[in-house]
Amino acid sequence: MGRTKEVLPKRTSIGGIILIFVTVGTHEQGMERLFIQLDKLIESGDIKEEVFAQIGYCNYEPKNYEYKKMIGYDEMDEYVRKSDIIITHGGPGSIFHPLQYNKVPIVVPRDPEFDEHVDDHQILFTKRLDKNSKIIGVYDIEGLGSVISNYKQLSVKCNTYNSNKNDFIRKFDNVISRIM
Repeated sequence: MGRTKEVLPKRTSIGGIILIFVTVGTHEQGMERLFIQLDKLIESGDIKEEVFAQIGYCNYEPKNYEYKKMIGYDEMDEYVRKSDIIITHGGPGSIFHPLQYNKVPIVVPRDPEFDEHVDDHQILFTKRLDKNSKIIGVYDIEGLGSVISNYKQLSVKCNTYNSNKNDFIRKFDNVISRIM
């Protein structure tokens, strides 16, 4: 079933990163390369933070971090709110969840080359959001460690604020100005 924790870990240092939360949603194809890479990064000391992962239908069992196959929405929401770094697959629901808390997710899209999905729509969607500076995309799993190490610098370049509200207000002001 997986190693689990009853409560979220407490902050270990003021202002330090305490938790990396990883989710791959509920798609029936596994995403082993992500979880294997996380284990390698922890073993090499490149990741020192605590990691918790929702691994879905993955056959690989992580060795160096806590995980569950599936978690409910409330537990997922708690991890998203309390985590400093969120790593997700390229599914819209998993990407937009941290964005609603103004958190920039690291997105590793499922790749049909690795039998993680039936087509490349997650790659295309991730590239679009990455181009618009909404997320940090990782397309080569070997680059994940560097992205995690540089997360703070990379995330400040992203725009998580919902600009639709500002666009609406600007357009509304223009309409009102023309009417008056």
